Amino acid sequence: MAKLTLTTFLTLDGVMQAPGGPAEDPGGGFEYGGWLVPFADDGMAQFMTEVFDRVGAFLLGRRTYDIFAGYWPQVTDPADPIAGRLNGLPKYVASTTLADPQWAGTTVIDGEHLQSEIVRVKDALPADRELQVHGSGMLAQWLLARDLVDEMNLLVFPVYLGAGRRLFPRGGLPTACELTDSRTTAAGTAIHTYRRTGRASFGTF
Repeated sequence: MAKLTLTTFLTLDGVMQAPGGPAEDPGGGFEYGGWLVPFADDGMAQFMTEVFDRVGAFLLGRRTYDIFAGYWPQVTDPADPIAGRLNGLPKYVASTTLADPQWAGTTVIDGEHLQSEIVRVKDALPADRELQVHGSGMLAQWLLARDLVDEMNLLVFPVYLGAGRRLFPRGGLPTACELTDSRTTAAGTAIHTYRRTGRASFGTF
């Protein structure tokens, strides 16, 4: 079966909010949007190209979908490894408010049917393809709380902010993972890939 994978950018203190620009998501009074930009480098770009090479379909939250839909349809270079896949492959959006998406290949899934649709889409993909979630903080937390994320790509950038929405909130399920890949870019970004293995276990030294 295809995997559901989550790829997200994080600060050292776990913040995932608005990595790409000040106007991306100022929700909750967040003032530090664009914190990733000083650390973007060829190593990050190479890793993201590898990730997009494995995609079969996308699953996105509404905010991330709107950000992507406002930019990527304008990138028409067929050789662009990211734009070509985002524009050409199926996109599923978790939303109760998006009624008439204009980006070709978009299907809206409401919350009531989200879990069953995820299973259906994964079953329909080839085993070597991925249903990929990028960013999409609220959706990512919903998926993690239901053990629906098979693998995570966490790109941890060398900066901490002390404020902002975090990927792992209080009250999440204690979950164990195994590290399947790790690398560091020239700018100091640590890229880790983790596969979920089950509930966390505990002991005493």
